Amino acid sequence: MSPSGDLAVQQRNLIITSTVLMLLIIVPVIVLTLLFAWHFRASNKKAHYDPDWDHSTILELLIWAAPLLIIIALGAITWVSTHKLDPYRQLERLSAHQPIPEGVRPLQVDVVALDWKWLFIYPEQGIASVNELVAPVDRPIQFKITATSVMNSFFIPALAGQIYAMPGMETQLQAVINAPGEFKGFSANYSGHGFSGMHFLFHGVSEEGFSQWVEKAKSGGGDLSRDAYVKLAAPSENEPVAYYATVEPGLYRAILTRCVDPESPSCMTRVDLSPHDGGDSGAMLQSGHASGMAAMATQPHSD
Repeated sequence: MSPSGDLAVQQRNLIITSTVLMLLIIVPVIVLTLLFAWHFRASNKKAHYDPDWDHSTILELLIWAAPLLIIIALGAITWVSTHKLDPYRQLERLSAHQPIPEGVRPLQVDVVALDWKWLFIYPEQGIASVNELVAPVDRPIQFKITATSVMNSFFIPALAGQIYAMPGMETQLQAVINAPGEFKGFSANYSGHGFSGMHFLFHGVSEEGFSQWVEKAKSGGGDLSRDAYVKLAAPSENEPVAYYATVEPGLYRAILTRCVDPESPSCMTRVDLSPHDGGDSGAMLQSGHASGMAAMATQPHSD
């Protein structure tokens, strides 16, 4: 409820607007319930007792019309916001009073949820970091998110709502941070023994500060080869921040398609697409499913 990114601001405003609209019904109902109980108490001899009363057109209109109008308003707001705040949708502005400057490219960050740590790959800069995320203020960010073993949830409350990270699948988030500072990030989905330590810091910095951080990673980091990634992906808890000066080309795509080890039977590019014997419907369905996974594995990724 105290956001520093435009997407989170809009989500916060949506929560407040929806709450106020619902309180327009809740508050009067609570007040009238207490008022009726007080007015028609047994000791109030002035209250009119009418045991045969059963209908009031005006009261019926009030009871049904007010909630109906609020439901219509909430439905309209939900419809518009669902499309406007779609995490896959390209940003249309940096903030309410700041459009995106012409020619500004989003910063791409490939996010991998490991057991139990976060790996952030910067394909444009050719670096990676563990449990530390840095991005320039007032620059669009495009997150591409996946996981290695179980489902997690990528969540920086000050930036935007949570987005699930799932193995063999890619989700996305388009966001922007509008204020410098340190913001908490974590997994909002239980993922095992080391879940409680699966958190990181997100730093909003200036363009100059981001360049300095990139140089720091390049000068003090190791090489994130496939072998190094396999060691990193092994389950571990409360991992300290680490940097990688280089990232093997195509590593994120290999993680996404589960092909870090190309000989692994779970590698999506190795799925058997040959015709199945018997010709029954089950074999046809399996073949179709394999074709779908192979198609996803061959999609181009800008890593």
